[in-house]
Amino acid sequence: MLAFLIRRISQSVMVLLVMSVLVFSGVYCIGNPIDILIAPDATPAERDRAIKELGLDKPLPEQYMRFLNDAVHGDLGNSFVYNEPALKLIMQRLPATMELAVTAMLMAVIFGIPLGMIAGIKSETLLGRSIMRFSILGFSLPTFWVGLMFIIIFSVYLGWLPSGGRGETVELFGVPVSFLTWDGIRHLILPAMNLALFKTSLAIRLSRAGVQENLQMDYVKFARAKGLTNTRIIGLHVMKNIMIPVVTVLGMEFGGLIAFAVVTETIFSWPGMGKLVIDSIGVLDRPVIVAYLLITVTMFIIINLVVDVIYSILDPRVRLGDQN
Repeated sequence: MLAFLIRRISQSVMVLLVMSVLVFSGVYCIGNPIDILIAPDATPAERDRAIKELGLDKPLPEQYMRFLNDAVHGDLGNSFVYNEPALKLIMQRLPATMELAVTAMLMAVIFGIPLGMIAGIKSETLLGRSIMRFSILGFSLPTFWVGLMFIIIFSVYLGWLPSGGRGETVELFGVPVSFLTWDGIRHLILPAMNLALFKTSLAIRLSRAGVQENLQMDYVKFARAKGLTNTRIIGLHVMKNIMIPVVTVLGMEFGGLIAFAVVTETIFSWPGMGKLVIDSIGVLDRPVIVAYLLITVTMFIIINLVVDVIYSILDPRVRLGDQN
């Protein structure tokens, strides 16, 4: 385990270094934030002073080395717009994004896995076929369109749920959360449903495929020959085996939920990292964009490590030390 962790941490550092080069170069080679931040009627002297204050007068390699040196010390630069540390701005928005992503993933697991198991067991029935049709819709419908339909139906026509914002929050261990207040829950439902739709469909298809595959295995036949009930066979033995690929895929998809919640956060005005980065792209706030991308990559690396550990717990035959 120790050797595995050391190897993975070394790989993670290399990945972060390569990504920092790609992200920095890509972001800093596109556009000129001075054109947006400075008034069109600014004098050349004012323009030159702003360029110097933002450090944009240095060559790109020098800017990168300065950025890398500051990043090692936990400084990802100051926002051009807010004049605050970019890392601070991201961390202020992180709890909202994490709350939304965790809620969406819980919805996908709670609804997707049982529905997928039912679809696998009753694949030839109307119920099983209906569940699979729903999963196809979940894969096919664009997230932004589903979000707008949710707002039109549940907010405009029915008036059941608010159309945007985070609602009332309370502090939990010093972190503001909305799921502990009724107003916060009402604001959380629609964006979480919108974000969870694709993952729920994925969980349905993974669970269905796993159930159908495992029901043909010899251990299921032996269990039935011993007189075990279908409920015990499916609930204990089959479910344990199908959870291995489900946990692996959904674990990696959780990183995608965090990284790609941008559309949902924008539609529902959810004050998370995605909404912040969209606003920052509009004004070319480079430090915030770079900080967001690097934090997202770090989250993917950590989630991947956690998934590997959980995978080994679910399947003792897997040895972390043997993985690449």
